[in-house]
Formats: sequence, structure tokens, C-alpha cells
Amino acid sequence: MKVLVLGAGNVGRAITYDLAREGKVDVYVGDANRERLRAVEKFAMPMEIDASNFNGLVEAMKGFELVVGALPGRFGYSSVRAAIKAGVDMVDVSFMPENPLELRDEAERAGVTVIFDAGFAPGLSNILMGRIWQEVDELKEGHIYVGGLPKEPKPPLYYRITWSPHDLIEEYTRPARVIRDGRVTSVDPFEDIKRVTVGEFEFEAFISDGLRSLLENVKAERIEEWTLRWPGHLERMKVLRELGFFRPEYVDKTLEVIAPLMNYESPDFSIMQVIGKGILDGEEREIGYLLYDEEKGGFTSMARVTGFTAAVIAHIVAEGSCIPGIIPPEMLGMRIDTYERIMSGLDERGIKIQRWG
Repeated sequence: MKVLVLGAGNVGRAITYDLAREGKVDVYVGDANRERLRAVEKFAMPMEIDASNFNGLVEAMKGFELVVGALPGRFGYSSVRAAIKAGVDMVDVSFMPENPLELRDEAERAGVTVIFDAGFAPGLSNILMGRIWQEVDELKEGHIYVGGLPKEPKPPLYYRITWSPHDLIEEYTRPARVIRDGRVTSVDPFEDIKRVTVGEFEFEAFISDGLRSLLENVKAERIEEWTLRWPGHLERMKVLRELGFFRPEYVDKTLEVIAPLMNYESPDFSIMQVIGKGILDGEEREIGYLLYDEEKGGFTSMARVTGFTAAVIAHIVAEGSCIPGIIPPEMLGMRIDTYERIMSGLDERGIKIQRWG
């Protein structure tokens, strides 16, 4: 099987390594950055691909049986469209602003399977919430707490960038969609910055727009995603936003100043807690998951939990386990076979998830 990984950044490199390590798949990696491509040459065959050239992207995808997208969010939707036009199945981790479910009919007509948001959060968070929803008669509340953080945070921002800086700023500026009183509503991500304890740690948390397709596919009175940061970070970012530094016309200049402050050496860790409260057989029931992962094997933890989740899902799609169409990740959690495959696959890769309830 020939597989094309789009994007040779931290996450793309982890996906490439995972798909290539058993030697059963011919893996190619596409990126416009030659330096990044050189970093994956030992895992796969590099290809110079400009994702902003739609027709060129379609042509590059032809001849492959599967594409795994690990590009910044601004390229996500067009990459999915390109895969459908090329007639190639796709697993994508980009946090695209558009709704890929709009392409469902096109994908079905083309006989193409696309699983979007197939990373950490969204992605694994959706899968776990989908499993919880399937195991209760009625879901009352769902709460997701998630973060990727440096173990040794440094002032003044107490955060280390391990993914797209532009997507980071998007988290602080885009209205966050949540479910309250059974209805979808949008709130300011900084409307409520609170202190929370997850695992052994105390964090700041803000509401983030990570529920995505859960808003359509899981019904409850209240569902929210909270992103975790070390104390001190969010108040500083809130001030920058209020002063206008995150406006589209200024964000590139702003990142020139603040991105270096979040680019330093520190091992990172990923943490996620997913809790659902509902009714089963007439009684209240709580089901929860807790994940904690650290940097290892030459990969950041965020690259591990995002890239390895995508790689496990890619193996499932490659085996033909999913029907054609646009498939949200929570559907994989609702199916017991794909849920168990993902959980065992992550466990084999050293990503441990505790469950209770």
C-alpha cells in the first residue's frame, strides 16, 4: 500500500514514523519545506508539494491509496476536497475552520472515506465522548479537559509551542461552541478563566472550540471543552487580545514577537480528562477517562498523542473497516470494534489511558 502523509512538521513526522516502522507500507511525505523533508528522509520518500496549489495537490494524491493530512488548519478543507477529487481515502488531523461534513455527499459519490479531526483534541477526545454516549441511556453532561504543556514552563508566557502558532492564536479568538440547556451556543473563549485540578496538577482553563462534530452527533444538556494552561498564561494572552494584537492584520507581527518567547527547550506532556454523567437503567452513572503522556522516543508528547492516534485510525481505514463518506471521530468511539482497536493501538504505542465507571 502507498500512503502519502501531507505535512512534515512534528505531527507529520510522528505519523510517518509510525506508518513506516513495520515496513508493510510504502510511505511518502509531502511538504513545501525542504528542511522538514530532510528530517523524514530516513522514514519515507520525500515529495515537494505546495498545498496551496489545489490542482497540483490533486495530481500529487493520485496513485496513492491513502492520504494522511497533518497540515495547518487553513489547508484542511481544501486537502479533503482534493482527496475526494483524486478518489483517495483520507485521515486528517488539521483543525479546519470549515465543516467537512458539507462534503459528505461528494465523498459518498466518489466512494471515498474521510475521517476528519483524527488527532488528539479534537479526535481522541471525541472518540472517548462517543464511547461514553453509547454506554448510557441518556447523557446529561460531558466535560473535556485537555492540554499540551511544557514540564518546565518559562516566563513570561509559561507555554511552549509544539504545533501551529497561528492555530494557537485561533483558539483565543474564535468563539467557542458549547452545548448548554441542550442547545448549541457560542461563547467568548475568555469569558470564564478558572482554576481546575486534573490528575496531580492545578491549571488555568478556558473554554475552547474543540467539540466540533460532537455538537451534532452527541445529545446532552451540557457539553463543554476546556483547554488547560499553566497559571499566568491566559491572563497575558487575554490582555494581548483586548489590545488588538490578535487581529488578522496584526497577528503575524505579534507572533514574530511572542512566538520566540514560547520556543524553548523543555520536555512536554499531554493530559486529557473526559467525563460523562448520565442515566443508565434508571440510575446515575459517571464514566471517565484520564490520559497522561510525556515526550519520548524523539517525539514531543503532542506529536505522539496526535500523530499516533491518526496513525492507528489510518490503519483502520486502510483495512477497509469504514464505509465511504465523511466520518466524524466520535463514530469510531460509538462502534465497539473500532473503539477497542484504537485503545489497544495507543496502549501498544505507550500511550496509557485510565478509565473509571
